[in-house]
Amino acid sequence: MQVTDTTTEPELACPIAPVVDIVFSRWTTPILWSLHAHGRQRFVELERRIARITPKVLTQRLRQLERDGLVVRTYHPEVPPRVEYEISELGRSLAPLFAHLADWSADHLGEVEKARRTYDEA
Repeated sequence: MQVTDTTTEPELACPIAPVVDIVFSRWTTPILWSLHAHGRQRFVELERRIARITPKVLTQRLRQLERDGLVVRTYHPEVPPRVEYEISELGRSLAPLFAHLADWSADHLGEVEKARRTYDEA
């Protein structure tokens, strides 16, 4: 792994920070996960699958994900109009990362919980 000299460019202190900002913001991961797992969905389907997300926040996140190229929005000019969202090829390229994180979660969240209990008891 190549390490960048950050003494002159402090914003590059962590080269993955922009990716973390894009992919791991509060509601982005559940949206991408849902679109990857369940395929193309309408707004209301996403809203039902992602507990506690408000329509306003879902709209904002979907727009940002579309802007970032991770989600494709398809408008069908019907009566009534129909809009569907699906994960893009770029968004699908995150699947291995999510799979690794799911594996890590299954393997290590118990250890995290144990460490938290130990810390809180001290």
